[in-house]
Amino acid sequence: MGVIKIDKILNILLRLVDASKVTISLTIVAALLASVIAFVSGILLLNRHKIIRFLVRTYVEIFRGTSLLVQLYWIYFVLPFFGIELPKFTAGVVAIALNYGAYSAEIVRAGFLSVPKEQIEAAKALNFTSSQRMRYIIFPQAIRIMLPGLGNQMIELIKGTALVSLIGLEDLTYSGVIMRTNDIADTFIIFILILLIYYAISTIFASGFKLLEKRANVGRA
Repeated sequence: MGVIKIDKILNILLRLVDASKVTISLTIVAALLASVIAFVSGILLLNRHKIIRFLVRTYVEIFRGTSLLVQLYWIYFVLPFFGIELPKFTAGVVAIALNYGAYSAEIVRAGFLSVPKEQIEAAKALNFTSSQRMRYIIFPQAIRIMLPGLGNQMIELIKGTALVSLIGLEDLTYSGVIMRTNDIADTFIIFILILLIYYAISTIFASGFKLLEKRANVGRA
């Protein structure tokens, strides 16, 4: 009996690990898109033009102030009424990226604002171009401040990917629910394994961000 139980657990684990490939792919693609959105939005929030700031602020507040699940449903179920029909994976990526991009935009904005204005003025006095100021003065200091917050958002993003199971995308959570439906007696084993796999994925990504933080702080007193 013990051998049979272990074999069953291993079979469930292998199926869940295979399903986790979708979760990992979704996480990576959504995180990359969210990062682009965050940096563009964060910089535009500092733009001198009020209309641009207003438009970006509206996007940030809407996506920060509403549920990711509702946003996901809108993108997957409502947009087709307007002639925009997205595959499940794409809908999941777009919803997650827009949501976490909005949250991370504030982190980016705060990071850039944290750089002392005196240093920027000094760089101008030394005839640094705007790109040189960004490359040598602003970005290296701002990124050190951003990374811990962005790392936390990454962990939240990983957990948020579980919501795509509600539109039928066969990710880790969806596969676990289907397996549990087929054999309810395995409920405990299935969800313990799902929990552990999510924890492992989160730990790997968190370790990556900690490594980035250490590298960003190299040479800093």
